[in-house]
Amino acid sequence: MKILLAGGRVIDPSQDLDRPADVLIVDGRISKIQEGLRSGEGGGNDPHCVIVDLKGMIIVPGLIDMHTHLRDPGFEYKETIESGSAAAAAGGFTAVACMANTQPCNDNRAVTEYIVRKAKNCGFVRVHPVGAISTGLKGTALAEFGDMKSAGAVALSDDGKPVMNSHLMRMALEYADSLDLPVISHCEDTDLSDGGLMNEGVTSTELGMPGIPAIAEETMISRDILLAGYTDTAVHIAHVSTKGSVELIRHAKEKGIRVTAETAPHYFTLSDESLKEFDTHLKVNPPLRSPEDVLAVRDGLKDGTIDVIASDHAPHAVTEKALEFAYALSGMIGLETSLSLSLRLVGEGVLTMAQLIGKMSTNPARILRVPFGTLVPGAAADVTVIDPECSWKVDVKGFRSRSKNCPYDGWDMHGKAVMTLVSGEIKYNGLPDGRL
Repeated sequence: MKILLAGGRVIDPSQDLDRPADVLIVDGRISKIQEGLRSGEGGGNDPHCVIVDLKGMIIVPGLIDMHTHLRDPGFEYKETIESGSAAAAAGGFTAVACMANTQPCNDNRAVTEYIVRKAKNCGFVRVHPVGAISTGLKGTALAEFGDMKSAGAVALSDDGKPVMNSHLMRMALEYADSLDLPVISHCEDTDLSDGGLMNEGVTSTELGMPGIPAIAEETMISRDILLAGYTDTAVHIAHVSTKGSVELIRHAKEKGIRVTAETAPHYFTLSDESLKEFDTHLKVNPPLRSPEDVLAVRDGLKDGTIDVIASDHAPHAVTEKALEFAYALSGMIGLETSLSLSLRLVGEGVLTMAQLIGKMSTNPARILRVPFGTLVPGAAADVTVIDPECSWKVDVKGFRSRSKNCPYDGWDMHGKAVMTLVSGEIKYNGLPDGRL
């Protein structure tokens, strides 16, 4: 089967490519990228070629969200692999890496195989399981890294909980490195964050709510950077939210320590000042930080200190959010808003479009060591098409995700994924009529 994506602007950071071109897909793989293909090979003279008119659109390697909670198995009332995968496709993602905090947690071959099998049967996007660092996410003994990798796990994390035991974290880094598995660290000193509900600062004082200090995150980032440097292993820092964290990671990179980092859209679009209405959809972990921290995260994205933008998609049921702030669970959904929120960084001059695609596709693929995030000829045709001029309003009632805990409901957005292809198969089509 042939598909010709015609007339768009092709951006592929893996090839330093940014120019008008057509993209020819043959049998699920990228065949050619060049101008004029519509009138030549695979074009109007080929009755077996499907032509997609993408004038005014941007064609990029399929977006990869390396931090997603699919809640399956065990919490299917919040999300399933099927509903989460459909949400991912609608958000422009061709692949997601799903965290291990399910029930039972993904700390063994059987659960990893279940996730891989169910994702394949759903047939939406690629789902890469992230195995647990510790058995039962208890932080006391290492999980079976080798078995999980052979079953399909691409990384290791106890995300949702930190590994408080430094000796265990050292062993995890060394064992994972021997298997070429990245470790994704949830950096939180629970002795410092215990009992906190929001960022510790002026706003928490005004609202009379117990705070979570920035050093609860920064202390553990410091530890993990030191461990990675000492053992000469790699560590990836999840959901960076504070100015101090950005500075620590920047300094570590300057010293040559093998550290990478991600943040999520809510840490560069919202601050703790938004919590004055006590909206539980804004309760996340780590918490929304101060305006100064927001600016620092944006600076970290701009100068490359922060490598990746990930959604940290964390679905919860209405009954888990429609509570007093102290009792509501932490987390918000993000798969269907992540790209549009991140495109604001381009409009505001923080990132170029190529830099944004690098942080949402090429870099996650590199860190997870998966062979995607590229449009190089011969690669799997995982492709995202973006309409940079599409104006739309967030309406959670129309989301594919099973949960609706989104603080951006009603926001006006500019820019959207309008087509998602996985191995050349269209998994989401939001193009205007007549384009396909």
